Amino acid sequence: MKSKILWAALAAMVMFAGIGGFVVGRYYIDNKKPNFTKDYVLYVYPDTPMEQVLDSLCAGAGAVRPKSVERAFAKVEVAQKMQPGRYVIDPSCTSIYAARMLVFGWQTPQNLTLSGTIRSKGVLAKKIAMQMMVDSASVASALSDEDFLAGYGFTSEDVFGLVLPDTYQMYWTASVEEIFDRFKKEYDAFWTPERIAKAEAQGLTRKEVSVVASIVSGETLKSFEYPIIAGVYLNRYKKGMKLQADPTVCFCFDYKLDRVLKKHLTVDSPYNTYKYVGLPPAPINVPPKACLDAVLDPDRHGYIYFCASPAFDGTHRFAVTYTEHMKNARAFQRELTARRRAQRSK
Repeated sequence: MKSKILWAALAAMVMFAGIGGFVVGRYYIDNKKPNFTKDYVLYVYPDTPMEQVLDSLCAGAGAVRPKSVERAFAKVEVAQKMQPGRYVIDPSCTSIYAARMLVFGWQTPQNLTLSGTIRSKGVLAKKIAMQMMVDSASVASALSDEDFLAGYGFTSEDVFGLVLPDTYQMYWTASVEEIFDRFKKEYDAFWTPERIAKAEAQGLTRKEVSVVASIVSGETLKSFEYPIIAGVYLNRYKKGMKLQADPTVCFCFDYKLDRVLKKHLTVDSPYNTYKYVGLPPAPINVPPKACLDAVLDPDRHGYIYFCASPAFDGTHRFAVTYTEHMKNARAFQRELTARRRAQRSK
């Protein structure tokens, strides 16, 4: 009898030890052992089903033990508590840590990069929406909302001056307001007392600097030419001349012109600098910081005119006198004519 009791006790001890070992083993696997083989960025939208998130995580991050992830999801109640966000999973993550990321919203900031040519609100809204959770319609609406923009000191007409092309780190789930708050913060940081003083030395406000910079941006893709072209327009502006900037005419036609012809120069718009003296009412695009700085620190020269180089390399030739300018223009026209003839003969 005693031996039976002893064997029963021993069996019970072995069973409990086995259960304990199983529980401890599972705890270690779920909580301490890395469970992924690849770096993966998991995007969770507000209406994404938990099953879809689970499948995406296991497949995208290469889960070694998918059942471990399932247990972790159940333990911390991911289905009920999951928060939208951009989550970066790496091979060092355990199942429980990945699950907790989703529950507590431990996001990794997203890079919102604004670069390239931005000449319309639609393009700006699309660039933002492609990188953030907000939709382009919401951004476009904000860009035209006078009451909303007034809080930042801008209007729907001059809002391009608020946005500085750069890379902004923020959470993917940032609201439209949070995104614009960041734009304003960077705008204020850019306009240091030194830059404000330089603008005043040019006889310009901050918004007027943005206007001139947008014209410079529209004239060339060569950054080394920014200060030269800025100097040309400032020379014209200070002499009381019409700016006669082709990019402003293109703006009047929503940038749909292949070439600016004489017939286009008569369009009646305050943005037509061939018709009206002075600066346009607002920026015609989102100018890069380098263009803004070029207006604040322009090259000091006597150039009043410039035209495209006959080298067709995207650069320009500059002139002080109209006679010299016409010489440059004829050289460009001759080369253009020669290239067209060569093209037709092929």
